[in-house]
Amino acid sequence: MTPPQLQPPHRRSTPIRRTLLSAALTGGLGLATQAAAQAPVDDRARDAAATPQDAGSPGGQVVEIDRVTVSAASRISRPGFDAPTPTTSLDAEELQVGARSNIAAFLNELPQFKNTSSPRTDGTVQGGARAPVDLRGLGSGRTLVLLDGRRFKGDDDLNTVPSILVGGADVVTGGASAAWGSGAVAGVVNLTIDERLVGAKVDLRTGISDDNDAEEQAFGVAVGSAFAGGRGHVVFGAEYYNNEGITPRTRREHFGRWSQISNGDGTFTITPDVRSATAVVGGVIRSGVLSGKAFNPDGTLRDHDFGRVVGSSSIGGDGPALDDYAALLVPSRNYRLLGRAIYDVTDSVKLTAQVRHARAYGDFKRFFDNDTTPLTIGIDNAFLPEAVRSTLQAAGETSFRLGRWNSDYGWPDLDYDRRIDEFTVALDGRIGDTWRWDTHYSHGEYAGRWSTPGFLLRENYALAVDSVIDPATGQAVCRIALTDPGTDCVPLNVFGDGAASAEAIAYVQGHPWRQERERLDVAGLGFQGDWLQLPAGPLSVSFGLDLRREEIVHRVSAEDEAGAHRLINYFPLSGSYLVREAFGEALIPLVANAGVLNDLELNLAARFSDYDTVGGVWQWKVGATNEFFPGFKGRTSLSRDVRAPGIGELYATGGIAFGTVADPFTGTNVAYTSYSGGNPDLTPEESDTFTIGVSYSPPAIAGLSVSLDYFSIDIDQVITTVGISDALGRCFNGNQALCDQITRLADGSIAFQSVPVNLAHYTTDGIDLDIAYATPASRLIPSLGGGLNFRLLGSWIHSLKTDDGIAEIEYVDNLGSGLGVPRLQFSGLASYQGNRFGGNVRVRHIAAGNQSNTVAITNNHIGSHTYFDLGLRARLRDSLSSQVELYANVNNLFDKAPPIGAFNARYHDVIGRYYTLGLRLNF
Repeated sequence: MTPPQLQPPHRRSTPIRRTLLSAALTGGLGLATQAAAQAPVDDRARDAAATPQDAGSPGGQVVEIDRVTVSAASRISRPGFDAPTPTTSLDAEELQVGARSNIAAFLNELPQFKNTSSPRTDGTVQGGARAPVDLRGLGSGRTLVLLDGRRFKGDDDLNTVPSILVGGADVVTGGASAAWGSGAVAGVVNLTIDERLVGAKVDLRTGISDDNDAEEQAFGVAVGSAFAGGRGHVVFGAEYYNNEGITPRTRREHFGRWSQISNGDGTFTITPDVRSATAVVGGVIRSGVLSGKAFNPDGTLRDHDFGRVVGSSSIGGDGPALDDYAALLVPSRNYRLLGRAIYDVTDSVKLTAQVRHARAYGDFKRFFDNDTTPLTIGIDNAFLPEAVRSTLQAAGETSFRLGRWNSDYGWPDLDYDRRIDEFTVALDGRIGDTWRWDTHYSHGEYAGRWSTPGFLLRENYALAVDSVIDPATGQAVCRIALTDPGTDCVPLNVFGDGAASAEAIAYVQGHPWRQERERLDVAGLGFQGDWLQLPAGPLSVSFGLDLRREEIVHRVSAEDEAGAHRLINYFPLSGSYLVREAFGEALIPLVANAGVLNDLELNLAARFSDYDTVGGVWQWKVGATNEFFPGFKGRTSLSRDVRAPGIGELYATGGIAFGTVADPFTGTNVAYTSYSGGNPDLTPEESDTFTIGVSYSPPAIAGLSVSLDYFSIDIDQVITTVGISDALGRCFNGNQALCDQITRLADGSIAFQSVPVNLAHYTTDGIDLDIAYATPASRLIPSLGGGLNFRLLGSWIHSLKTDDGIAEIEYVDNLGSGLGVPRLQFSGLASYQGNRFGGNVRVRHIAAGNQSNTVAITNNHIGSHTYFDLGLRARLRDSLSSQVELYANVNNLFDKAPPIGAFNARYHDVIGRYYTLGLRLNF
C-alpha cells in the first residue's frame, strides 16, 4: 500500500482555535483601547534624522512600543533585577562561533548540555532530522525551549528557527516551571529574534572534513526595514542547510566494527573488527555435514572464514557487519523561514504578527532487514543445488539451518518529510508609567511522513523461502501453491548473493510508512508592573493566564498495524490534551543600603495547571538575591517543577510481542505475550530544584564578570518503560505497581502490559562556573586596536543517579552510555576583533571517564579529551553602507580521535578535523 502524499496542514478553524484567538484578540484590543484612553505613556522618540516624522502620529513624532521583555528565568522585567535562578546569556556573535549547522549544535558543546539527539548521535533521521537540546543530561523532554518567551510548535526543535535572525539566547540552568509551565524541569532555553534589524545580511558557507566527507552547504539571508513612517518594522529570515553525512561507519577506524566481546569470565573487552558469525551474504550453512560452508553467487560452496568466534560474533574473518552499511553521520537537509512584522497601533499599543515555516526532508539509505535468525531449509527446496542435496542425502539429513545476510535484497530508502507551519499574533502595551500587558495567540501545525519500503514481510518471506518443485509442471513454486493454487506467492532463491528474482523480492518486501499530524494552539494574557512602593523599592508583580491545547494523530499502513514486517513496524497514535493555567510572580524588595544588605530582594512565583488528562498540579519557586558590596551579588532559589506525561506516553497504540522469559516465581522459562502502548493513568513527574550562587563584577576591573553556582535537582515519579524480564524481577521483589501489569493465564503463560509507568527517580547535583572578560585590546597591547573577549564556561558534576526501585546507577563518568555525563567539562573562548581582521580560539575539555559503570570491561577507561577550534575572519570591505567579511573555521584543529568504539558518543567528536569557509555580507 502506498502511503498518502503529504498534504498542506489543515487550515480548518477548530472551536478551540476560534476560542483562543477570540479571547486573545478581544481581550488584548479591549485593554489596548482602555490603556490608550487612560494614560498615554512617555515613549522615546526615534531619531528624526534616521526616520522621517509621521504626520499622522501625535505631535508629529514616531513612537516605539517595546514588547514586554522578560528573561527566561522570570516573568518580571525591571531594570537592575537579576533573577535568583542562574542564567547564561549568549549573544549572536557567540552563537556563530564554529559555524555550526544550527543553534542546538552550538549549545550542545557547552558544558551544561548533552548532545542527546542530532545527526551525529542518531543512526536514523527520525532523531537526526531534529535538533532539540538537553540540559543536565536529564532528557530533552525536560528542557523547555521558547521563542521570545513563547512556546512554539516543533518539539523544541531548533532546526525550525533561522539562526541568522536570532539575536541571542538565554539559558536558565534551573527549574522554571512556575514561570513557563510543564517541561522546564532541567531549565529553559529562550531565543530572541532580532526584530529591529535594518538592512540585509547574507551568509554563505561550505564545509568538508579532513577525510573528504560530511560535505555541507549552507545559505542564509535576513532583511529588515521600517515602514509606515517608522511606526512599523518588518524582518524576514531564511536558511538552507545540506550535509551529505558519513556512510558507512567504517570510514572512521575508531568507530566502525567495534563491539563488546565476552571473555567468558563475566568481563568484556571492546574489540575491533567484530562481524556476524551467524550469517553471510548469500547464506552460510549452520548445521549438519556441510556446516560452515557458504554459498557463492552461482550456488556452489566455499569454506567460510569465521575468524575467532565468540557467541554470535566473530573477530576477523569474512563475515559482514552492520557498520559496513550504517551511517556514522546521518545526511540532513532542511530549510527554515521566519517573518515578523510589528506595528505601533497607538502610542501605547504594539501589534506583532509572525509566520514561520520549516522543512526537513530527503531520502536516506537506512539499513536492510538484518534479522539473522537461521532459516530451516528442507532438502526438497526447489533452488537447492543438486550437489548440496546429494551430500545431505548421503549423510541422512533431511534439512539444515541457513544463516543469511540479506543485503542483496536492496536497501530500504527512508524517505522522510517533516514540515512545520505556524502563525503568531500578539499585542503589547502599557498602562500608565510602570504597567505593561501582553496577549498572544499562536497556532502551529506539524506534518510528517516516514516511508521505508523494502523491509521483509514475516509471513510472505516464510512462504517464499519454503519452495518446492511442482510435480505437475516441473517448475519452482511455493509449497503452499500445492494446496492453494490461487496463492500469489513467488518462490525465493536464497542460495547465493543476488540469486533471488526481482519478482520474488517484490513479494517478500513490504512498505512500512507513517503519516503524522500534530497541532499546537497557545494563548496567553499577562500583566506586569510596580504594585506599590516599599521602603526598599517598588513591589513588582506579574500575573496572567495561559491556555494550551495539543493534538496528535499518527496514521500507519495496514501492514504496520498488523505487525506484518519482521524488523520494523510503525504504530498509530491519537490523542490530545488541554491545559488551563494561572500564574503569578512577585519581586519584593526587603532591605536596601543597609551594610552588606545593599539590595536584598525576595522573588516568589507560582503556577497552577489544570490538565484534562492528569488533573491539577502546582508549580512554585522561592528565590532571593542580594548585593553584599558593589558588584558582588548572591542568589538562591528553591522550586517545585513538573513534567506532565506526553500524548505518546498516555495514548500510544502499541504492538504485540511474543517470547519466553525466566520466571523467578516458578524458576522456569514461561511463554509470554507483551502488549505495548500508552498508559492513561500516568501522573506528572515532580522535581525539586535548589540553587545557590554568587556573581562578581569588580568595579576596579571593567568588563570582568564571574559567577559560581551550585545546583541540585531531584526528580520523582519519572516516567519510564520496563521490559518483561525486569518487571518480573521487580514484582518478585515486592513492586506492586509492576505486579499489576502482569496477568497469569490458565495455560501457565503470562500476559504483560508493557506501558510507561511512574517508576524511576533521578537526582543530579554539581557546580557551574562562568567567567567573562571584555576589554579594548590596547589595555593589554597599547599599539593594538580593536577589542578582546574571553569567556570560560565550566560544569563539575558531583552525581547523576537513576533509581528504578531495584538498581541505583551512577552515570557520572559513564561516557559510553547514552545517559552518562562527564565529571568535568569546560569550554573556553578567546576572540579578537580589529578594524579589518579578527579571530577566535575555542578550547573544549571533557574529563576522563569509563565506557560503562555497570559492565566489567577490561579496557574500560576513556582518557580526557581536549579539542581546539580556530576561527579567522577578514573584512574585505567595511563602510557605512556595506560590509563584506570572509571567514574560515577549523574545528577539532589537531584531529583528536574519539574513544575506541564510541557507540554512544554524546560529547566526543567522531568526525575529526573539519574545515569551513564562508562569506558574510551586510548592507
